[in-house]
Amino acid sequence: MKKKLVIFGSGDIAQLAHYYFTEDSDYEVVAFTVDREYKTEDTFCGLPVIAFEMLQSVYSANDVSIFVALSYSKLNSIRKEKYLMVKSFGYMLASYISSKATVLNNWKIGENCFILEDNTIQPFVEIGNNITLWSGNHIGHHSVIRDHTFLASHIVVSGGVIIGEQCFIGVNATLRDHISIGERCVVGAGALLLGDAEADGVYKGLATERAARPSSGLRKI
Repeated sequence: MKKKLVIFGSGDIAQLAHYYFTEDSDYEVVAFTVDREYKTEDTFCGLPVIAFEMLQSVYSANDVSIFVALSYSKLNSIRKEKYLMVKSFGYMLASYISSKATVLNNWKIGENCFILEDNTIQPFVEIGNNITLWSGNHIGHHSVIRDHTFLASHIVVSGGVIIGEQCFIGVNATLRDHISIGERCVVGAGALLLGDAEADGVYKGLATERAARPSSGLRKI
């Protein structure tokens, strides 16, 4: 018998969470919930939307688990706030770990994590709570990802890296081995980090510039 799940959120990530949990987990999604001020519809994905302020009167903490399906908005602070609020009400927080991910760290993965397909998590990695690993990342051995952090897609985290709380790592970023990323860092798309990153830092990748010659001037092969 599947466990019952309520998803916090009603946007794109909530819709994706509904898909993944429905297609590839031991959970049955029974409803969505949002703060009353953000409740604009009564149903989402064919399921009821319940104001969070009313959730306890509909589903107790013994009835359902909750997954907070929010993005990295405001450097993950909103997702962190809602995660802590749900936890304070006594609800268990579910994690989704794709059956198409390679997980070799003895499942040292916290709660309210969203780990999508084609992630490789090597031995001795530690993944905290409220972590998102979008698809296709490599998390190298003995690395640590602390709470409330969001990694986009196709990132290489080499061995022995420590990523602090509330960080955002952009697509195709590369982190060399045995470096530390301070709390609340933003590492931009395509960035290459070869040393430690200080807390609250923004590390930009180099954007590709348009060449002076137009495509019509290229030699045809």
